[in-house]
Order: sequence, then C-alpha cells, then structure tokens
Amino acid sequence: QVQLVESGGGLVQPGGSLRLSCAASGSILSINAMGWYRQAPGKQRELVATITSGSSTNYADSVKGRFTISRDNAKNTVYLQMNSLKLEDTAVYYCKMIIARPPSHYEYQYWGQGTQVTVSS
Repeated sequence: QVQLVESGGGLVQPGGSLRLSCAASGSILSINAMGWYRQAPGKQRELVATITSGSSTNYADSVKGRFTISRDNAKNTVYLQMNSLKLEDTAVYYCKMIIARPPSHYEYQYWGQGTQVTVSS
C-alpha cells in the first residue's frame, strides 16, 4: 500500500506565495518522476511541473519563472514553491509519483488527494 499526502494549500492574495508538499509513504523501493498537476473548475487537469529522479525539471509555460518544483528523496517528498500567484492559478493541485514497489520493482502511478489553492483579493 502506498499513500500520497498533500499539504500547504490555502487562500492567498494575488502576488503572494504558497508552498505545497506531497509526501509518499508505504511500501516503496524508489520513486522515479514526481509532478504537480492542477484542475480548475470546468477545466481539464493540466500539468504544472515535473521533476525526474535526476532532478531535471519541466514547467508549463504559464508558471515558468514563478513556480519551482523540488524533491527530497530521503523524505519521499516533492515540493512546489509558488510565487507571484495570479487569479488564474486558482485550482485543486494534485501531486503524482511514479513509484517502484517491492518485490517486483514494477512502477506504478499514484496520485495525491488534491489540495485547494485559491488566489483572491
């Protein structure tokens, strides 16, 4: 069994900052890619940022220069530092991890439960 638990969402004014965290627990051999996605009301879920096991990162054009994804492998945790937040960043944010599990070493995809980020004045 593997669980992803997110934290750090909330209400913030435009221009403000938030830091999201997502920690994985359970039967884990290793974690390959980690990522953050978001879904605004009435819209499809979209990629925000990803980070590989080698710490290569990729960002949606809409968040480049404002958001930073990072990971702590010792804690099985991925972070999303969000600065200069805009009204259009309002969404439910989900983390995703590709996790290798024992004993097979097969990789599986897991999602967090989602955390609400609301940017409003």
